Amino acid sequence: MSRFPTYFISHGGGPWPWVPAMRQMFANLESALARMPAEVGARPKAVLMISGHWETPDFAVMSSPHPPMVYDYGGFPPETYKIAYPAPGAPALAQQITDLIAAAGLPTHLDAKQGYDHGTFVPAYVMYPQADMPILQVSLQHGYDPAAHFALGRALAQLRDSGVLIVGSGLSYHNLRMFGPGAKIPSEAFDAWLCEVMALPPAERTAALLEWEKAPYARICHAEEDHLAPLFVALGAAEADPAQQVYHDKGLMGGVTASSYKFG
Repeated sequence: MSRFPTYFISHGGGPWPWVPAMRQMFANLESALARMPAEVGARPKAVLMISGHWETPDFAVMSSPHPPMVYDYGGFPPETYKIAYPAPGAPALAQQITDLIAAAGLPTHLDAKQGYDHGTFVPAYVMYPQADMPILQVSLQHGYDPAAHFALGRALAQLRDSGVLIVGSGLSYHNLRMFGPGAKIPSEAFDAWLCEVMALPPAERTAALLEWEKAPYARICHAEEDHLAPLFVALGAAEADPAQQVYHDKGLMGGVTASSYKFG
């Protein structure tokens, strides 16, 4: 089996595939996510998601054989709180991942109760709608330290050689207080910076992302970097590989520019 790429994806807003008006707005994102299985090539034995919607004091690893649903959004139609995405978990792989994280000197534990948040089940539904692909998550760590999340990615890198698809699921722009027209200038500037950084040689790319707060409008685009930190993990697992922009959109939610990247 060849080495799998990793991804950082912008996962959109709430349960958008189940809300017709939102689904139309995110049509380009839907196409990009639906292309991912073909881009990857071989069928993964599992998908490992690092979502911007789950964080813990350490790097927790989902270990339930049948993860429940987590409807971590508000103000959507009643039917979106009954969505079922019954993909199986991967307890044995979860233990392997915990061992890798611990071996890297990072704090970790197994979590048998955590379920699929919308940063995971929404893109997974578009990628693998049959819900027959084992899926599990690793949490972000409180504080979002870029170096720690790069280290997590490095600890997970060897999984790429054993059929595990690593996906960092966030958004390249995420400021809940500034969607609409106010997002246009900041998100365009930050997205342009990110595109330039992705074209740098690997060592320079990592150095720039470790100091991401120096980017234009950094703290406007990411008042908290929960939706940016998954990028550090995905890239840490493919640190020497080239980046390819696989999704780009403008005008989302009234003004947001957003992108997704493939590594390797």
